[in-house]
Amino acid sequence: PELSEEPPAEMVKMTKSKTFQAYLPNCHRTYSCIHCRAHLANHDELISKAMQFLFFFLMQSFQGSQGRAYLFNSVVNVGCGPAEERVLLTGLHAVADIYCENCKTTLGWKYEHAFESSQKYKEGKFIIELAHMIKDNGWE
Repeated sequence: PELSEEPPAEMVKMTKSKTFQAYLPNCHRTYSCIHCRAHLANHDELISKAMQFLFFFLMQSFQGSQGRAYLFNSVVNVGCGPAEERVLLTGLHAVADIYCENCKTTLGWKYEHAFESSQKYKEGKFIIELAHMIKDNGWE
């Protein structure tokens, strides 16, 4: 029998394409998606503990739909949905839901616009609910 350069059609395997993932350096403490372990944020991007204390003191601690949440300056491996206006505990904001690019789980939201001047510092920042994160790399 003659050899063919291409395998028979029944032997060709179709593979699902995978989204490229950003990997944060192993030397830094990171937060990852609890569902698929994709990196989400470097601990250095977490808004400072001093600010978190201040928010708590002012009764503005971050709450997501599933409990406590952290505010980050920047994140990786996260997709963003369309912005919509929502009334949150701290007033009216335009926010967009964010999701893990790898497993598509909704993680929290991005602040697109704050309507109150006292909330402007949140614009462009990301909320990720603790229920969707796990600590990785160098936590003790």
